[in-house]
Amino acid sequence: MKAFTVLAAALHIAASSAAVPGFDISHYQGTVNFAAAYSSGARFVIIKATEGSTYTDPKFSDNYVGATNAGLIRGGYHFARPDGASGSAQAQFFHSHGGGWSADGRTLPGMLDIEYGPTSTCYGLSTTAMVNWITDFVNEYHSLTGRYPLIYTTNDWWRTCTGNTSKFSTTCPLVLARYASSVGTIPGGWPYQTIWQSSDSYTYGGDSDTFNGDLAGLKRLASG
Repeated sequence: MKAFTVLAAALHIAASSAAVPGFDISHYQGTVNFAAAYSSGARFVIIKATEGSTYTDPKFSDNYVGATNAGLIRGGYHFARPDGASGSAQAQFFHSHGGGWSADGRTLPGMLDIEYGPTSTCYGLSTTAMVNWITDFVNEYHSLTGRYPLIYTTNDWWRTCTGNTSKFSTTCPLVLARYASSVGTIPGGWPYQTIWQSSDSYTYGGDSDTFNGDLAGLKRLASG
């Protein structure tokens, strides 16, 4: 399926009231009750796998197995460090340490988490250099998996650090972080978000997410 068609399929019901709850986690959450999350209605989880080009989340494997056993659709995410290795090198590292994708109907394409960092807001890069870094990551991930990654960001960061580029709006589904009662402004030319991270507190561990569609749409996103 072509990239734009995949994106459209994932987002086509945005005008409806359909939504599927989920969450995202890293080792910081400690023990996560995946079974209880599923029982409460959650149907997906995105799990931190890697950061930069050397760090692997120590709980990734346990979390991935737990999510799988609970029946959740699941995938990995990579915390970007554009102040380190190239985008392509980090995509390769992510792919080799949990960020892969398979057409099993239960695995989400990997997510690039690109946001405020520990060194500086834009990691010392110009907007042009940042867009180039993201492009390298996205293209390499697509080359390795045949899928375009989800991109997680905030409206403010995207506008500040990429100049609000719309380069990825027809290929990479948007995961938008905004802790409020509504999604707010959508950056980057995306027509709307695929997933909204609305809170940094989820009952069973991690952050609260909502897929912008029905369960069939979520499965299509996983299936490609």
